[in-house]
Amino acid sequence: MLGRVAAALSGVPIRIFTVHGWAFSAHTGIASALYKRAERMMRPLTTVTICVAESERVAGLANRACDPERTIVIRNGVDVDVAVPTRGDGAEPTVVAVGRLQRPKDSITLARALGRVRASFSAVIVGEGPDRPRLEAEIRRLGLEQAVVLAGDRSDVADLLTRADVFALSSTSEGLPLSILEAMAAALPVVASSVGGVPEAVEDGETGLLVPPRDPVRLAAALERLLVEPALRRRLGANGRERVREHFGLEAFRQAHVDVYRRELVRRGRAAPSP
Repeated sequence: MLGRVAAALSGVPIRIFTVHGWAFSAHTGIASALYKRAERMMRPLTTVTICVAESERVAGLANRACDPERTIVIRNGVDVDVAVPTRGDGAEPTVVAVGRLQRPKDSITLARALGRVRASFSAVIVGEGPDRPRLEAEIRRLGLEQAVVLAGDRSDVADLLTRADVFALSSTSEGLPLSILEAMAAALPVVASSVGGVPEAVEDGETGLLVPPRDPVRLAAALERLLVEPALRRRLGANGRERVREHFGLEAFRQAHVDVYRRELVRRGRAAPSP
């Protein structure tokens, strides 16, 4: 919001805003109402709104946070060839989760789900944030200290994904998370909350399993199913990698943005049309 105001005051003619998840959707009550009002105030200052998922476009239009004629969808993209799976079918499969330890990622629900899993597993939760003390306390309460590692911020996430067996995301609100696309690119089956643009990437029963948010029982059941069925993990993981390659490639993502920039420059006489 500050960037758009500063750009408008400075006379920058083209102001493009990318929505990775509307703030009013991630909050409730007064905070949600204030974010909604602020986005409506920004609407006249925004030349183009880019949504990373169709669900975000629908939410923005429904809440009058963006203009229908100036709002488009460019889904996130990742480089599939960076991730080369190295996992095998060991005796103890590993669950990995990546995300800031802060609402709306809801790591507490993930911990409670892991506490209900009866199959043998280990888990690595990557990320830092203000919810870490609560998460540590919940892990101790559930007796999961030997099974769950809080890895903090890591620079080797891609390597962790290629060696894990299941990816978990327990968010209550999302746009189209890159973490899911990166996991799918690494041929990891995904268990995730069915929120925001997640169902636009994860096909339930084909590339992963979708569960309701804030539901540790359903999340635990989905995780357990994949932990005890290696053949299912392999099938969903392979399907996910192919889906990312076909629909969420990095080059198409880049080109779509270049096309938007060029179109807006042409409209203002700052660039020549493409031949």
